[in-house]
Amino acid sequence: MNHTTQEEEGLDPAALKDELFELWNWKNVQMLHHSAQHGFSKLSDPLGALIEMLEQCPGKQKGRSQTLGSKIVSEFQTWMEEHPQVKLSSLPQQKAATLQLRALGLLTESNPTFVEGLINIYQLQSLDAAPLRQHIATLQSRNCYKEAVTLSIKLQLHTELDMETMCVPLILQDKLTLAETFVSGHSQLETQLVIMLDSWCHPSFNIDEIRARFPHISPLKNTKSLVHPKMITKHIFRLVDKFKIDQELCPNALHNRRLDTLRYLMYKTFVEKSMTEQNWADHVQFVVADDLELQIHLVEMLVRYRSLKKASQWSLRYNIPRDRLPYGVWDTQQDLLPDLQQMSLESASSDEWVPLQAHQQRFYQVPLGKDKVHFVDTLEALQGCRGALLKEGGVVGVDMEWQPTFGCTSAQQVALIQLAVCEQAFLVDLCAAGFGQHPQTVDFIRSLFSEPKVLKLGYGMAGGDLRCLMATWHQLLEEPLKLAGVLDLLDVHQKMQRSKVNRTRKGPSEVLVGEDCAEKGLSLLVQQVLGRPLDKTEQMSNWEKRPLRISQIRYAVADAYCLLDVYSVLSRNPARFGLPAELHKIPSLQSQASAEKKKAKRAKAVKQDTGKEE
Repeated sequence: MNHTTQEEEGLDPAALKDELFELWNWKNVQMLHHSAQHGFSKLSDPLGALIEMLEQCPGKQKGRSQTLGSKIVSEFQTWMEEHPQVKLSSLPQQKAATLQLRALGLLTESNPTFVEGLINIYQLQSLDAAPLRQHIATLQSRNCYKEAVTLSIKLQLHTELDMETMCVPLILQDKLTLAETFVSGHSQLETQLVIMLDSWCHPSFNIDEIRARFPHISPLKNTKSLVHPKMITKHIFRLVDKFKIDQELCPNALHNRRLDTLRYLMYKTFVEKSMTEQNWADHVQFVVADDLELQIHLVEMLVRYRSLKKASQWSLRYNIPRDRLPYGVWDTQQDLLPDLQQMSLESASSDEWVPLQAHQQRFYQVPLGKDKVHFVDTLEALQGCRGALLKEGGVVGVDMEWQPTFGCTSAQQVALIQLAVCEQAFLVDLCAAGFGQHPQTVDFIRSLFSEPKVLKLGYGMAGGDLRCLMATWHQLLEEPLKLAGVLDLLDVHQKMQRSKVNRTRKGPSEVLVGEDCAEKGLSLLVQQVLGRPLDKTEQMSNWEKRPLRISQIRYAVADAYCLLDVYSVLSRNPARFGLPAELHKIPSLQSQASAEKKKAKRAKAVKQDTGKEE
């Protein structure tokens, strides 16, 4: 009689749980799988029994570690695939709702197998939003902020919850990445997150007010550094770029970034003395713009750098109120002669194409007259450029210039493309109205880069030039450039450096050019191969301002033409520089690192497979 009753009632869930628990402790995974699949089939109410078993399971789900509970859920899902008749919709509505609420109560940890398994088995996404929100609030009241956000993402509750309530605790616990994941794909939440972070960059922001709103958060030792304006500003600009948000929504971060840029420009000009007066003035006007506070900062910095005259001139230019002027500026203003009060920001255009003798002795010189440099800013001029460059067997030096934005804007757009061939140079002006965005201009660059019978020489082309080109022509994002016949001399240079280090280790000691040397990048390569470095004075020019100065044109032509000269010398005697005969076969460090990473990944997979077999 008792035997018949047990048959009708089915297997006791507690007994099955104890059996599986014993096998779990013995780490007998294969037997556990067999017992679970066999035992589930004997349960009279599998879905109810699963909840009962999980409620009695010892151990918490932590991270990605597996416990008996997550293993049981995984096994149950496997069993359900063989028994499709077992589903929540087959139960009475009231019973199904009760099981859903019990299952929801079990979701207090973050193991993905456990969480996703219960959501799928009990169709928790179909629950009314109210109990789901209540459960998320309960998790937060227990300081389970990470688990609350993870579960809300799984349940797709983004729009049902308050962004600040969900994200602020994560940010204070150094989990901004998870907060990003929570808002991703929801433009309103993305914008709210960025605007909130920007409010933290305001001078009046006080972290104690945030802590008062979330008193249960255990403060980290580095909380202050996490919410430091410089760090928050960095995150804001990254998110603005990632989420495609208008920078105007972040006035505080933009102000901070411009202020940092202003400090950098002052250092470059008055301490390092590596920036010309004209370039400094161009960039200062761009950075300060119409922001009164930045204008005042500029005047204060000029006073600190002991330039009262300049401070007075700039304060007059921006008409800064007297009560905001630093000490001494007003008096200096009164002493300035009338012709000095109106500051001229235009450079004297007396530059000659042939530089001074001292410049010729110190820096690499372009072997071209000014008449061999052609400005390409019309479709007619473009046709002449195309004919000169797209010749079978030709070699073209390629470089590009763009306006330095010092991080104040996310995308830097190419202003000038320099193309050099033997005895000629072409400057393609993308700032020319109606020309820079013309389909024929884009088509020409596509044709040039994809032509395998024309060798294109660049230096670090993939890292800067092509990235800025994609920001300039958005059609390159949809249909990327096809590259053929391209040699990046950065890869050749890195090979040279490695070869020199190896030769030094194996043979007599030699001093490498570049050690304790101010030259870097392409300028260093030109010095090593041709004997003199490039003059980089105009590197940080305003490349969008027209007309270009003679010194800018000379710099732009040199950056492209030097590639031809360097390639010519290296090709004639590659062994002298520790290079193989065929320069185009030198792999890039990036491709080598990628290959080594894949190799290590394969070795790790083999090792794991071997361990499983054992």
